[in-house]
Amino acid sequence: MRVLVDTSVWSEALRRTSKVESDVVHEFSTLIVEHRVDIIGSIRQELLSGLREAAQFERLEKHLAAFPDIALTTDDYVTAAKFSNVCRSKGIQGSSTDFLICAVAVRRQLAIYTTDKDFPLFAKYLPLVLHETRKHQQ
Repeated sequence: MRVLVDTSVWSEALRRTSKVESDVVHEFSTLIVEHRVDIIGSIRQELLSGLREAAQFERLEKHLAAFPDIALTTDDYVTAAKFSNVCRSKGIQGSSTDFLICAVAVRRQLAIYTTDKDFPLFAKYLPLVLHETRKHQQ
């Protein structure tokens, strides 16, 4: 199954300062090698936003170019709004981007890989598949 990788995972991988790879970064690297990583434009935007130096921006933009955006449809936005309303009715809040990720994942039958603790809450009420970090041998 292909995997829509959330900003939280990308950020952990891109901003790591330690030479020791976390389980999340190792899993993300494995997904890349397996050609299973997907992205949407709003995740790309979040990753590129706030970079102070033009060189950093250009370097990251170049790296991200290897991952084409999934094309979004009007139905994705409508479904995201429905998902938001369902979760809000259960007392669960989330961002517009989070619910757009959920909508695209459901439409395209993708798992979501994230470290954001809101997604397991969403999954209680939405038909989501969350990708779990696999145990890797050292």
